[in-house]
Formats: sequence, C-alpha cells, structure tokens
Amino acid sequence: MIRLSNEQLLALLDYPSLIQALEQAFQAEITVPMRHHHDYPNPSAGLDSTLLLMPAWDDGQFVGLKIVTISPNNSVHQLPSIQGSYTLFDLPTGRSILEMDAKVLTNLRTAATSALASQYLSRPDSKHLLIIGTGSLAPFLVAAHASNRPIDKVSVWGRTEQKAQRVLDTLDGNSYDLQVVSNLEEAIQTADIISAATMSVEPLIYGKWLKPGQHLDLVGSYKSDMREADDEVIRRSTLFVDTFQGATKESGDLAIPIKTGVCRLEDIQADLFGLCGGQHQGRTIEEEITFFKSVGHALEDLAAAKLAYERHKQNY
Repeated sequence: MIRLSNEQLLALLDYPSLIQALEQAFQAEITVPMRHHHDYPNPSAGLDSTLLLMPAWDDGQFVGLKIVTISPNNSVHQLPSIQGSYTLFDLPTGRSILEMDAKVLTNLRTAATSALASQYLSRPDSKHLLIIGTGSLAPFLVAAHASNRPIDKVSVWGRTEQKAQRVLDTLDGNSYDLQVVSNLEEAIQTADIISAATMSVEPLIYGKWLKPGQHLDLVGSYKSDMREADDEVIRRSTLFVDTFQGATKESGDLAIPIKTGVCRLEDIQADLFGLCGGQHQGRTIEEEITFFKSVGHALEDLAAAKLAYERHKQNY
C-alpha cells in the first residue's frame, strides 16, 4: 500500500487539475451513502467534538473511506481542528492501495470545490478576495480561488489580527496585495468574493453589508446550530449548495432559515450536480448576489484520492 506524505500530496494535486477532476466527478456515476455524523462529548475542551465517516465508490475501480474528527478547540494545542485519515481501496479485490492524512486532502478538495462553484457563480472579473477565518483551510482557499479568477488583492479577517497575519505570512512571495482587516463590515463591502471558513455559532456576515455582484462562499458552520450568515443574506442572495442532502440539514446557515420560514428548500437553485451537469447555468446577471454553501461530500474526497493515486503511479 502507498502511504503519501502531506508534501507528496500537495505536489501531486494542482488546483486546475483537481477542479477539473471534481467537475467530472459531479457528472459521473459515483455512489455516496449518507455520511455518519456523530457529535460526542469532549469534557476537557468544554464543548462537543465530531466524528465523520465518509464512504464512496465508483462504477468498478475504487472505494474510498475518510474518517475524520473535528475538535473546535484544537488551536489551544497548536493543532488543526480536523484530524483523520483517508484510505483508497481497489474495488475488485478490496485491498487497500493508498493512504494519506485527511487534513491536507480535506483542505485541498474543499478549497477546490469552492473554486469549482466560483466558476459558475462569481463574476469572471472578480479581483478582491476576502477570507473570513484563520484556520488551516484559509491559505488553500486563497490558492484555489486565485487559480480561476484574476485575484490581485487578498484580505484576511480573524478573531485576532495576529492570527490573520499568520495566514498572510504563508502567502508571502505571491503577487497579491495582502492586508489584515479589523473592520469586517468595511471589508465585506469592498470584496468581490467572500470566503468564510469558521466555526462561528453566530452570524459574521450581514445582508445589509452586501453589494450587488458579490459571491459568497461559505465552508464553515458544519453543524446545525452554527451560522456564518444572517437571514438577510439568505433573503438577498441566489442560493446554491454542494449537495441538497448535506447542506440543507447539516449546516445552520440553511437549516435554520428553512426551519423558520425565511427560505424554502425550493428557493435553492441548484447543487453542484446540477451546475456541473448543465441543468443550471449559475450566475445569470452581473448584479446578482450568489451564495454557495458547502459542507463537504465523499465524492470530492474520492475524486481527489483517485487523481493522487493515478499521478503517483505515473511518477513512480
């Protein structure tokens, strides 16, 4: 069995290729059972942690399984909140053929999924990217969005300016105009793409701050009591999701507005299956505010793992 290091995985998966692989996967015959989502007590952290089991298999070649824990307070241990592993199996024989750390795989495919959605939903001339959140995913989101939009300015907002600066430090050497922002309202009002990856339980993005033509990419709030955007954001935006099954139930950003009647399930225009399959064109007018909610899907992990495996075989 091949064991890929994080460095090897990063070298194998460039964003243009990964985005293309994801787009093809959302048009392919891949079976994805409902993932197991279990919250369990974490007394030392003072709040629950989460266990996710995410299987998927294709039409005869591969089976993949991701096992992930999410511990929101891991920053006090200087660790990413996401921990886990991914195993790729040969479908005909059932033998394990590839294993890798789930953190980097998840960051890569999550960011690439956001960029895939952005191809359909953001304005092609989007130049200013605002990142809300300072976790390990933040630099990946910058690189992914910049791979298919002409990003020349990156702003980062975090709970502390020190954490935001640490994100910018990882981006040194790129051609972006980099800045830490302390006033989130002002930053949101000037950005073209707003990408939020936080564990906030209270909205950080308010609809009254938005301007026509923006694209919102929300990849945090992975539990039904978490929110990154308020009700007015939902009212003002054209809504899209990665999958209807996950995004409308697992995340409070949509589960709560649907429950309270702010929006209906029918108000969501399409998921990535519909966008990639051509059933919906995505953004229709320049002034539209588009909203994409992603909670992750095992199809994305399988597509990324397959690409890594095939490229590793080519190289070795």
